[in-house]
Amino acid sequence: MKRIIDAVLKVKEISVPQDDSFEFHDPGALRDGELELVLFRTLSGNPDRGDVPTYRFKIMQVDSDREVGRIDLRIGNTERIIKYLGHIGYHVGSRYRGNHYAARAWALLLPLARSHGLEKLWITCNPDNIASRRTCDLVGAEFVEIVDVPKGTDFYRAGEKQKCRYRLDL
Repeated sequence: MKRIIDAVLKVKEISVPQDDSFEFHDPGALRDGELELVLFRTLSGNPDRGDVPTYRFKIMQVDSDREVGRIDLRIGNTERIIKYLGHIGYHVGSRYRGNHYAARAWALLLPLARSHGLEKLWITCNPDNIASRRTCDLVGAEFVEIVDVPKGTDFYRAGEKQKCRYRLDL
């Protein structure tokens, strides 16, 4: 565990081009029979904030065409992504929880992440978010550590003082 933490602390910030040279890929059909991810927005990123290009998807039930949640895939390895925000962010509506929709949506995103050359994904959540921690376990992500969120960040101002960090090797 100490070797993993030491390696993480030595990670150099890898920038992703924040100009027209970044190309969003066509994600293709992202379906598992019951769920479908529908791309509804792409964001080019903001290098001043450490933001990277992002895909935003709705998590849809195929048979009912109901939106059950949302999931984002962030492409790049800034300190903000690796330590505090993560490559994947998601939310499942309260009435749809307990069906492993978040874990299934993650699985659908992995080929897209690989197509951008990502070799590992960092996922973060608040320490008291048991459902997100369980989702990380379900997809096979390895718990690495809990880090303190720096004062003065958006997270800190929103009351998020710590983040659990998980790593998923692709």
